This record gives sequence, C-alpha cells and structure tokens, in this order.
Amino acid sequence: MRTSLVFAVTLSLLSPAATALADAALPAGTAGGGAVTKGSTDITTEGKVETAQKPSADAKDATEWSIQGGGMLATGNSKAMSETVGTTFRLRRGANQLSFLGAANYAGATPIGGTYATTADNQQAKARYDRFISGELVAFLGAQLRRDSLAGLVPRSQLDPGVGYYFIDTKDTTMWTEAGYDFLYDRRADNAIAAADALDPTAAPLAKTAASHSARLFYGLQSALNSGTTINLALEFLQAFNKSTATNNYPVRFNGDLIVNAKLTSTFSVAASYSLKFDSGALPGKQQLDTITALSLVYTIL
Repeated sequence: MRTSLVFAVTLSLLSPAATALADAALPAGTAGGGAVTKGSTDITTEGKVETAQKPSADAKDATEWSIQGGGMLATGNSKAMSETVGTTFRLRRGANQLSFLGAANYAGATPIGGTYATTADNQQAKARYDRFISGELVAFLGAQLRRDSLAGLVPRSQLDPGVGYYFIDTKDTTMWTEAGYDFLYDRRADNAIAAADALDPTAAPLAKTAASHSARLFYGLQSALNSGTTINLALEFLQAFNKSTATNNYPVRFNGDLIVNAKLTSTFSVAASYSLKFDSGALPGKQQLDTITALSLVYTIL
C-alpha cells in the first residue's frame, strides 16, 4: 500500500472564456505510476481527459491513495483568493481495476471599487472500472459527476462504457484509442435558465433538465522524452445523437489536454499543461470554449 500527501503551488493563466481557478495536480489516468502531476484540477472529461493507462507487463497488484491541496491569496491593489483540494484512489487486483478521483475548486476576487464576486465554484468526481481482457484490449465503465454553478450545471452526470485498444506499448511510449457511448444528464441552475430565457423572450422556456446520447472517440499518447521528462497528449470527441432543445443543434463536444512533466529532484517536480473544452451545446449566454494554462510545482512528502 502507498499513501502520499502532495502539496501543489499553481500559477494559472486563463483565457477570457475560462473560469479562473487555482490548480492542484491529480495523477493522470487510473493505473497510477507515471508523472507526479498534470498541472490541473479538472478530472472529468468535460475538462480534463482521464482514461485508463495500460499497466506494464510486470505490473503488480496495488492499493494507492493520494491527496492534493493548494491555494492563493492576494491583497492590496489586487484582492483575490482561490483554493483547491483533490484526491485519487486506485485498487488493482489481477485483471480488474477500480479507481476514483475527486476535486473541488473555489475562487473569488474583488475589483478596485467593486464588490466581491465568485469566479470559480465547482466540484467533480469520477469512478471507473477497467477489465484488462488481453495484452491490447481493455473494457471499461466510467461514471462522472460535475457541479459548476458558473456554467449553470447543478450537476452534470455522465455514464461512459467502452473499449480501448493499444497500438504501441513500449517502455518509453504508449499510444492507444478508445471508443464507446456517452450518456449525459444535465440539471440546470435556476439563474442560468432565467438568463437564457431573457435572451429570447419569444422562445419556449428552457427545461430544468436535459439528456443527451453521444458516440465517444478518444486518442491518447504518452512518451518519455528522457529519463525525467514526459509528454502526455489526450484528445476526445463526442457527437450527440439527439438535438439539444436549448441550442436547436446536435451538440459536439471536444476536449484536449497537453501536459509536459519534468522531474527536478527525487521530491520536486514541475508540470506545465494546456487544456481546452468545447461544447457547442452550451447554454445560451455561456461561452462554448474554455481553456486553462497552468504551471505547478509539487513536493512529495511521503
């Protein structure tokens, strides 16, 4: 069993379309091992693409648990605060693997001459079961929950069954793809509904809930540039089968994630990441594209 406590200090540069938040790291994937941090607190596939990593041929059964936390406080001319906490758990026995990831973020700021306003308020959780069928094939079932008050989601629930196949699996490089089905169920915040309805008073009132059925495709690449530096690329595409009543289209979602990790010493690591999430079915008045650029310094105590 391995139990670790990780503290992250993160600097995030967010685009105007993104929600400001402080980022703490969660380990990539559900198989553990690999980089200390991804440089971001987004764990659901709506923001950060998380997927199973195939264990190496000599992988052993494992029980792993880690906790991460971080924060930022600014006073004076700039008044802002942010805090984040996260946890990840993995249990592997033979060809079966169970994993859980959770994160919560909060941030607020006071402009000069203005009043305090919340700029980030979201909680996320993801559970996944993987069954490694053969050397190249894996079947999985994932469930996700995301509450984001600023996006008007209270919450968004997802169910993701599918299969994955590994094209390359060497010591230095892993390349794989996944295909499956995504069921999405949104419960919308009352203030978000009111704001959307106000944009077009002649349109039918926006429903409190909505469901979507989509096809899901995923591509992942992990490669070691040298003994202490790794690069991770994850791309996810989802196409809805049913039309959205809010936008009158067949929503397309695209999530991308690029992470570079560099190990400085045996206890210190630095991670730089860029992520984006695009949703053509975003509520009226909400941005379709969010991006996050983050730099994290992580110290491992145990």
